[in-house]
Amino acid sequence: MKKINSICVYCGSSSGVDSSFEAAARKLGKSMAERNIRLVYGGGTHGLMGAVAGGVMENGGKVTGIIPEFLMRQERTPDAMDQIDDFIVTQDMHTRKQLMFERADAFITLPGGIGTLEEVVEMMTWAQLGRHNKPIALANLSGFWNPFITLIDHMAEGGFLHSQNKIKPLLIDNIDAIVPAIIDAAAAKETAAN
Repeated sequence: MKKINSICVYCGSSSGVDSSFEAAARKLGKSMAERNIRLVYGGGTHGLMGAVAGGVMENGGKVTGIIPEFLMRQERTPDAMDQIDDFIVTQDMHTRKQLMFERADAFITLPGGIGTLEEVVEMMTWAQLGRHNKPIALANLSGFWNPFITLIDHMAEGGFLHSQNKIKPLLIDNIDAIVPAIIDAAAAKETAAN
């Protein structure tokens, strides 16, 4: 079975209006730490980014933060970064995203804005193009990702998704079920490949 050693988490650098999202992000981080799964994320200390990283670190887990230089002042608190054991500053967003992809065995997307959406859509695109076979999950907290799934279904119905089975992310409402679902999905993908 393919072991999941690291998961890239895409999420907002703000907390949003639903206070339960931040608690869920922290809980996701704890779940990863308990399974000795490294967090790979955007390197920020605010919002959901800070919450998931905090959840990992507070429970003895390992974190890789990857941030472009131009976002250093905007998305991070200097003192908080001292706790991250692997902190990488890149020249641009493209390098950041490539490193996040290379260092992750799977992807989880918490609620977030347009940047979060762009990141998960890129991973779905790369899966459709056969660049990877890594599990992708959407943390559908309070139905946050339902409109996105409706759009994907609309694209498929319109004949624009030639490999819908490759891009269909796991849609999971329960934060406690996400990491186990990723682990199971990785095992199923490995079995299917053999």
